[in-house]
Amino acid sequence: MDSISESVSIGNMQGYADRALDMAMQYGPQLLLTIVVLIVGLWVIKKVVKVIDRGLEVSATDTTLAKFLSNLASITLKALLLISVAGMIGIETTSFIAVLAAGGLAIGLALQGSLANFAGGVLVLMFRPFKVGDFIEAQGVLGTVGEIQIFNTIVRTGDNKRIIIPNGALSNGIITNFSAESTRRVDFTFGIGYDDDISKAKATLKRILSEEPRIHADPEPLVVVSELADSSVNFTVRAWVEAADYWGVYFGITEKVKLVFDAEGISIPYPQQDLHIHKATAA
Repeated sequence: MDSISESVSIGNMQGYADRALDMAMQYGPQLLLTIVVLIVGLWVIKKVVKVIDRGLEVSATDTTLAKFLSNLASITLKALLLISVAGMIGIETTSFIAVLAAGGLAIGLALQGSLANFAGGVLVLMFRPFKVGDFIEAQGVLGTVGEIQIFNTIVRTGDNKRIIIPNGALSNGIITNFSAESTRRVDFTFGIGYDDDISKAKATLKRILSEEPRIHADPEPLVVVSELADSSVNFTVRAWVEAADYWGVYFGITEKVKLVFDAEGISIPYPQQDLHIHKATAA
């Protein structure tokens, strides 16, 4: 009885071995070829990505954009390689792609806001409405661009707050870039009293501007009477400066006008009310 059981067991093992050998002979070469294709494909992708990196470096592409394009190329090529390898080992690629598409759609719906920010980041990196170091106003935020990321842009305000703006909203909104041009125009409004000498005030303002070395002589600064207001005669003053000198000139000229007007006896009106008392006359 034991010898019969042993013979049956040996026979089963022999059958399993024969079946395994048949499967190895049938699928082994294909599996080996698939592994070789996978290894060679990954090696080729690595070389291609290096070539792309070198090309972007030579073309002086922005570092953030170059890294993004390199990663995108790597992911795309690896996805294509995965689909090819799946087809080689007998997986139905049509069904495989359909499953990936369905999964991608579900993920896309779940991450709708993030994908919008991702697309916005791509647009910002491609069209470059601003760069790191620019002073901008966007989405109600005024500050200096510290970092441009794929999903967000980091802005540092004047009081050193770190503001994170989603790129989706940023790419679809109005952006004011104060650093895009090398020069900026500084606008002032100064008022004098109706009893003051307009010609003297105008000449004084022109002298103050001419004594400021940061103000450009060309185009020539503008000093004109722009309004006869309720309690003052208003001058509009416009001058061109380097973008980096804007606030220094603005604050400096504002202070100097006050000091010089006081010294020259030119009044700067402020809101006030006059009270007139009339004595009643006897009937």
